[in-house]
Amino acid sequence: MDYPMAYFITFSCYGTWLHGDEAGSVDRDHNLPGTPLLAADPSRVAAERRRMTQPAYALDAPRRRVVLQTLEEVCQQRGWDLLAAHVRARHVHVVVQAPTAPERVMNDFKSYASRNLNRNGFDTPDRKRWARHGSTRYLWDEKSVQNAVHYVLYEQGEPMEVYDPNRDREGAAP
Repeated sequence: MDYPMAYFITFSCYGTWLHGDEAGSVDRDHNLPGTPLLAADPSRVAAERRRMTQPAYALDAPRRRVVLQTLEEVCQQRGWDLLAAHVRARHVHVVVQAPTAPERVMNDFKSYASRNLNRNGFDTPDRKRWARHGSTRYLWDEKSVQNAVHYVLYEQGEPMEVYDPNRDREGAAP
């Protein structure tokens, strides 16, 4: 199989980004750059809330740090190249080079992050933390990779927990 240069992976926290939300959301038909977001649909949001079996999950600062550290650890253990990551309160963006399917990459990130959150005493193992799937975009050329990295690092609003290989932990360029 030919693998792309990188993947742009996004996954949301459980119950925080419901389809039809007025803030905008995407589904399988609305997740490509330049395509419109789903229209606001209060009845769809209400139906999704009724299906939830636990309260929505958000990442506070200590949890975001654990998730970011986990992303770095998984990449190091697997030999994947982490190009950028931004762990937000409601979702996680990652640009990564990996010679495997993006679904496996995303599943590894989610499962190891959940395990580390459990180990750090934040939640119980039965806590739902992540939406069922996420977005796995294939980046086939350097321009697409650069655009995804820029979006993750600089277009998410106030930085939360960010991995930028061109900056040290205090935010200064090396």
